[in-house]
Amino acid sequence: MTGLDGTPASASVVALHCSLGSGRQWTKLAGALGGHPFMAPDISGYGVAACGRDWPRTLDGEIARLEPWLAKARGPIHLIGHSYGGAIAFRLATASPYAERVRSLTLIEPVLPTLLRDTPADARLYDRFARIAQIVSQDIFDGAVLEAIEAFTAFWAGSGPREQFSPSGRLRMIEQADKLPYDFNAALDLAGVAAAAAALKVPTLVMSGGLSPYVTQRIVAKLAALIDGAELRHLPAAGHMLPVTHAERVNPEILRHIWRAEELAKLEIAAGASPADAAQPAGSARPHLVFRRGFN
Repeated sequence: MTGLDGTPASASVVALHCSLGSGRQWTKLAGALGGHPFMAPDISGYGVAACGRDWPRTLDGEIARLEPWLAKARGPIHLIGHSYGGAIAFRLATASPYAERVRSLTLIEPVLPTLLRDTPADARLYDRFARIAQIVSQDIFDGAVLEAIEAFTAFWAGSGPREQFSPSGRLRMIEQADKLPYDFNAALDLAGVAAAAAALKVPTLVMSGGLSPYVTQRIVAKLAALIDGAELRHLPAAGHMLPVTHAERVNPEILRHIWRAEELAKLEIAAGASPADAAQPAGSARPHLVFRRGFN
């Protein structure tokens, strides 16, 4: 990947993981990017950020905790988020001091359930998500951590097979499960998702899996309809963990999306836009080229 003047790109790629995960879920993506500037910080409560219990209850609070990492990002940002990390990425791109630096956005089944409250049919999906959030949270508050993890993993398995975890993986989930109620609270707290999505003007790729819970499949479909020029990719045989289980399909799509955003920035500069404008602030009304691909 090259920069706007043909030299190595100055933009940074930032990838945010799912709940009960860590930045290590992006190891294959990091390899595919080669030496391109890349960071996959651990979200609060997970990985190296698991210590302590003073966790944020909002997505803005999560962004504040990521500040030490985000401050290291050079130039424009190609932002990627999966599941809960996708919700944080969405908030970063639409209502944060970093929004104006986002050059491209990739959302893989972002957990934005409040987008589903506007119609009766979608509201049933929202209610189902809110119920699982209450069940998991109550189990954790009651000290029934194993039951909480069972309910959590069963929900996210959707219509696919249940994921089999190694003993060490299950132990890590048990150790970090106390963060889940905070993640649910932050996702359910976010208002104005539809309006923020409609105002988003950066090149956006949204992805979903056909075996995932229909809640997140529907969120992705609605985002694709709301975000101007959004590119939609649907993998029928993949589940919610598609960036891990189907990395060989997902990562090339992410790389192509980043490349297209870089090409778009070059075209805008050639057309007379300034380099600062080419970063395309999330709230800008300036039109951009559309690269759209549907279901396959």
